[in-house]
Amino acid sequence: MKRRVVITGMGAVTPLGNSLEETWQGVREGRCGIGPITAWDASGMKVQLAAEVRGLDVTAHIPKGEARKMARFTQLGLIAATEAFRQSGITPENTNLNRCGVMVSSGIGGLPVIEEEHGKGLQKGWDRISPHFIPMSITNMAAGTIAIRLGLRGMCSSVVSACASGSNAVGDAFRQIRDGYADAVVCGGTEAAITPLAVGGFTSMRALHEGTDPSRASIPFDKERSGFVMGEGAGVLVLEELHHAKNRGAQILGEVLGYGSTCDAYHITAPAPGGEGAVRCVAEALADAELSPREIGYINAHGTSTPLNDRTETQAIHAVFGENPPPVSSTKSMMGHLLGASGAVEAIVTVMALKEGFLPATINYREPDPECNLDPIPNQGRSTLVTAALSNSLGFGGHNATLVFGRYQEV
Repeated sequence: MKRRVVITGMGAVTPLGNSLEETWQGVREGRCGIGPITAWDASGMKVQLAAEVRGLDVTAHIPKGEARKMARFTQLGLIAATEAFRQSGITPENTNLNRCGVMVSSGIGGLPVIEEEHGKGLQKGWDRISPHFIPMSITNMAAGTIAIRLGLRGMCSSVVSACASGSNAVGDAFRQIRDGYADAVVCGGTEAAITPLAVGGFTSMRALHEGTDPSRASIPFDKERSGFVMGEGAGVLVLEELHHAKNRGAQILGEVLGYGSTCDAYHITAPAPGGEGAVRCVAEALADAELSPREIGYINAHGTSTPLNDRTETQAIHAVFGENPPPVSSTKSMMGHLLGASGAVEAIVTVMALKEGFLPATINYREPDPECNLDPIPNQGRSTLVTAALSNSLGFGGHNATLVFGRYQEV
């Protein structure tokens, strides 16, 4: 018998705010977290905009000496995980920490550290780079640091599947608990790769928006969309077996109902025609949740604001849900694309949408695209109570992940 898996804690650091509360308030307000790049002087580059985490005092959360030995993606992940774990109320007294794991992913990891230390090596010699370079830059270190900080001794993993990484981490954690390998897992994604090298690389691919107006930069499903906006941040959830959570009196925020994960096996960057891999992924997640398409009341789309992705995802949604799919929105319109953290942050948004009875908007939507014939919840969120929703993540390499969430209900 499959064990039910619930959510008992969530934490977030995003372009909309430095906590779950601030981020959700920004989503409800339909605020845009996109602005001019401040991390370096980007005046000579084609891309001028990004969705940066702003106003975060890292040393208010992590001692300065420790923070100096962590890449930014690890710092953000640890801050979000600490918030989620605190909300969960898990302690050594009420939980066997040997059965509590960590699955926190990143798509790119410590790229800023790699750039900085490479420059130092060129200037001062390769034997003069930081002794912390390797542990700071490797992608699993956010998960490892979180496990160390929280004392969690179960499975500790970091799946890397590009922009599906965060969703895969949540889905894999769900299966660990459902199938009896763990009682609780801290899971999600973190990313901090707004650097000259990363922006330059995505620019050369013609993947990024190159305009200067934040209100027309990340506009998923809009006919005038022209590329995504890079974002940074972290989203972390605490998943827990239902009876374990109830026995210790935890507040239950929502429930994970199903998970699908597929590969297009088609192209390193382009999605399969018609979204074939995404169609199978959504269908797999619905079957796992034992739900029919008509029981889904909201879809948080991958919705990157690239011409090809939005069109293909629309085709996939219609293939599963028919001519009249449920409302679909992309919160990347507010936060940009958080790459490996996007799926985890969007999972949190989807859980909050179910919990609060509020469907987020796709902001700055202006020009309907006949090839994206969806209800994108344009510009203004809706107070609507739904019982089940899903979140899509589609990554380079043909990685697809779909999570199905439900409002928690006693059975």
